[in-house]
Order: sequence, then C-alpha cells, then structure tokens
Amino acid sequence: MTESKPSVPPVPPVPSASSVPEWEQRFRAPRVSLPDWAEDAPDRSLFVSNATGTYELYAWDRATGEQRRATGRANGTTDGVLSPDGASIWWFSDKDGDEFGVWLRQPFTGGPDTEAVPGLDPSYPAGLALGRDGHTAVIGRSTDEDGTTIHVVRPGAAGPAEIYRHRESAGVGDLSHDGTLIAIEHTEHGDAMHSALRVVRLDGSTVAELDDTKGGEEELGLEVLGFAPVQGDTRLLVGHQRRGRWEPMVWDVASGEQTGLDLDLPGDVSAEWYPDGSALLIVHEFEARADLWRYDFATRALARVETPVGSVSGASARPDGSVEYLWSSAEEPPVVRSTAGGIVLDPPGTKAPKSVPVEDTWVDGPGGRIHALVQKPAGATGPLPTVFEIHGGPTWHDSDAFAAGPAAWVDHGYAVVRVNYRGSTGYGREWTDALKHRVGLIELEDIAAVREWAVACGLADPERLVLAGGSWGGYLTLLGLGTQPGAWAVGLAAVPVADYVAAYEDEMEALKALDRTLFGGSPDEVPDRFTVSSPLTYVDDVKAPVFLSAGLNDPRCPIRQIDNYVDRLVARDAPHEVYRYDAGHGSLVVEERIKQVGLELDFANRHLPPRSD
Repeated sequence: MTESKPSVPPVPPVPSASSVPEWEQRFRAPRVSLPDWAEDAPDRSLFVSNATGTYELYAWDRATGEQRRATGRANGTTDGVLSPDGASIWWFSDKDGDEFGVWLRQPFTGGPDTEAVPGLDPSYPAGLALGRDGHTAVIGRSTDEDGTTIHVVRPGAAGPAEIYRHRESAGVGDLSHDGTLIAIEHTEHGDAMHSALRVVRLDGSTVAELDDTKGGEEELGLEVLGFAPVQGDTRLLVGHQRRGRWEPMVWDVASGEQTGLDLDLPGDVSAEWYPDGSALLIVHEFEARADLWRYDFATRALARVETPVGSVSGASARPDGSVEYLWSSAEEPPVVRSTAGGIVLDPPGTKAPKSVPVEDTWVDGPGGRIHALVQKPAGATGPLPTVFEIHGGPTWHDSDAFAAGPAAWVDHGYAVVRVNYRGSTGYGREWTDALKHRVGLIELEDIAAVREWAVACGLADPERLVLAGGSWGGYLTLLGLGTQPGAWAVGLAAVPVADYVAAYEDEMEALKALDRTLFGGSPDEVPDRFTVSSPLTYVDDVKAPVFLSAGLNDPRCPIRQIDNYVDRLVARDAPHEVYRYDAGHGSLVVEERIKQVGLELDFANRHLPPRSD
C-alpha cells in the first residue's frame, strides 16, 4: 500500500493580512505542535503543522535545519511517531477521517510509504510502541468484531503474532528500553473510565499486574506514563488516583515495589522521564493552568521549571537537560519554547493576532463550586450577547490556553463563557466521575448555575444567550436546548450525539465501552437511562433555532443519528440549518474550519434578537 506526496509542500495563495479579518488570521496563522524526537537520534524530530493549509506531519533534521513535509492528504494527517533510531516515520492512514485504517512507514529522509505491518487488516488504532532495534513493534487494534487485540512484530518472524485479545477496550502503553516488556492498559473489569495495568513479555506471558479497580469502595484508574529510559531498568512510571487525583508513582515490575512521590502540588499531576532516568519532568495542572517542575530522584527535591503564566500543552526533556514546551494563554497564541532560551520552532508567515485575557469565576452549583472562564471584548459593558462554549470529552477541561474559536466570538462583540462542569478533568476524581448514570443532565445543571450567575451579574443579556459546543459539547447543546427550552436563544451543535441509542449502535467499539460505563449498561440493559439522556427525547420541546454541523465519516458521533434528530426538526418545521462535510470528527483543513465558524457566526447573528435597549 503506497500513497504519493510532493517532496516540497505547495503553499496555497492567501489574501494579504490587511484584507483578512483578525478572527480568520488566527486560523490561518502558521501553527506547529511540540516536536517529538527519536530516542537514539535526538536530532531527528517529527511535528505537525498547518503550513500548507492542512495539518500534516513534518520531518525535521535539527543538525541541518531541513524540514520536510512527510504526509500530504486531502483531509490531513496528525497521527505519527518516529522510530527510536530515527530511521523511519510511522503514520496512521485512515479514509477521510473515519479513524479506521493501517500504519504506514516512511524513511525519515523521504521515500515511498509502505505498509508497516503486512498481515494486519485495517482497524481503529489502540496504541503503538516501537523497539530500539528498528524492527520490533507492538501494535494495538480495535474492531467491532474482535474488540481489542495486540500484536508483536519481531525480527525474523513470519508475521505479526497476536499476544492479547479481549472484548473490552485496551491499549498498548509502552515497550521497555531493552524491548523485552510490554505495558498494557486494559478494562477487562468493564469500567472504561478506569484502566488496570498488565506487563507482559513479547510472547504475551504475564510478568506483573496492577489493578486499583478492586478491593475499594470505588474503582480507581491507572495509566502508563512510560518505562525508564535505561537499559535493563524495570521501573515503570504510572499515573494513579489513590489520593483522589492523578499523581505519578514508580512501579518496579520485576520486584513489585511501588514508590509514591509526595510532590505536594494541588490539582492533577503527570510526569515523564528525563532521558538519563535520574529525574522526572512534572506537568502540573491546577484551576485551568499548567506549569512544569523537575523532580530529582537522588535528592527527592522538587524544583520549578520556569514558564510564563498560562497553559503548557506538552513538554519534553532533551538529552542536554533542557526542556521544550508548547505554551499559550487565552490572550497569547501558542509557541514552542525551550528553557535553554528562545523559540524552538518559528514557522514563517503572519503571526496570529492576540485575543483578550481570560477571567476566572467560581459559582456555587448543586455538586460544588464550578470553575468558569470568561472572555469579553476589551472595554465592553454588559449585558452582552453571550456564547456558552461547552467543551467536549467529557473527560477534558477548558483552560487558560489560546483558542481561535472563542476569540472569533469576542471579535464580533460577544462574551464567551466556558464551564468546567462535573465530568471535567483537573478538579479531582470525584468531580470527573460525578456524571455517571444521569449523563448530560448533571453537566447541564452546572451550566445552568453559571448561566444564572452571568445574567445576575450583568455580563450576559438573558435574551441573547447562545449554547454551543462540539462533540460532547455539541451533545450537551442539543440536550440543553430540549431540557432548558426557555433559557437559550440559539443553539450551535458541532458533531454532536443527537440520538443516543442510534449513536451507540453505530459508534466505534471503544466508545460503546465508555457509554456502558457512563450509563451502567447498554441501551438494552438500561433503556430508561439512555432515553432520559438522549437529545432526541426532547427534540419537540426545542424552541431556539439550531445549527448542526456533522462529518459524513465520523465514527464517534455518526451521521445517521444526527439525521434522525434533523428529521424530527423538519417534521415540525422547526427553524434549523444543517451543514454536512466530507470528513470525520472535525476537520484538519484550515479553510474548512474557517467556513464552519463563519456559518455559526452568521447563523447566530441572523437569529438573535436585537439588543433590547
């Protein structure tokens, strides 16, 4: 299997910056991801950029400075990894965003793509780990028929060998530095929100198990953060929730010893190894901001890695001890910086215009204090037309990070409120796990509490409130329009769950497992819970005009269930518009993103009532 691509990326013509509105400039501005680098060839890196107008993978030779676009597809590419020796790029090839495909391999210096693992049929990806020998690979796969399977490719073997199979979701966590041990995250116990860990040899035989889902009043999750990057070292860095939030610990899978780290940091904490294994790079998230720390094993000392106030979206420690990190704030566009000084990657082109800073507010809600982030036009006084931009996930959170979508609404005179409702990450395990069984309804209670605050304090015009979001945020938008019909003037739902039963029937297998966890069973087992949480149940109560956008190839929020909802709107001649596009769960094409935001802005402007005064 091969795919051709140009060796030199053609740069599409774009209008001059002076003729393009600022909100469009933010989408078109050159963006890059935090570069990954090859463990044994650190001058070789891989990053994602939108330089040609579509997000694609780029190879970067730091020694020569050469940057080369490695992929070039109509709908973009973002899933790729470098082999530890830096010789090849593995990238996942699906069809028009359907997330179902195979891994292809390409020489780092350029050349034809070849199928990386002949003999494995297309699937949804479930993790990938590559050995330092350049030949060993561990591939996780998920299909509706087989559930999760994990396969090992070894030098001299006739083909991939299956070492794991289970109906419930699982994935490849990491491969040890010497290539002999595989860490697997699995949910064989049936709770897709809380994984257990198993370490196996290359033949699939078990070395060690770690399971925090048993023996307590509540199930706790574990996650693989990575094996120690030292030959013969059997320490595995693990994330755990034993103290009510995510924290790292070290588990020696050979001896069974578990070493907790008393970091004394509030909020959620993750970590990765420094390249020599002597320290950890700590990523600390607290109240919608993220910063960095260094933990030294010898001294047990924790030292701050200086970064500006805002959000660190990714970080990596380099062999020389410096740290590269992707930073932004709600006001400042993202940039890849280094603690050694300067900007790591500075793509050419017009930079994204700044936006406005975010303001924090805390609102008392039915399940505790709710954190919301507010942006409004500089100098504007309320009451303002206000967009409640609801994040997806649901296990995600909004942060003090740059986002072109909210900035576009601010440019057009709107206030924007983002709510980290129950179910959001970053506020402890109980907050994240709270939405079980009353799915959707709990989140909307928190959104309603923040809406009441926004109106009462004079920020938001109660007659010009917009409920908007994508994915899970799109689901909450449709559910909110039906269950709170008098509260919202307009609804904007992107790639939403609209008919939950039909969505369950058509979605990818890993999401079926998540839904069974959230609802306590399948639609056949707990039909009432699915009914009460499905937007379709309340579609005839929707009063506000609603705009829906949907990807024709979306495996997460499939098109049929959206069409079912739209058919009900059509049947009663309810005001609505639908935009369908040829991609999956969102688009990687810049002009397509701009088009969708433009359609939403136009819809809201046409349907919101004028200011009452």
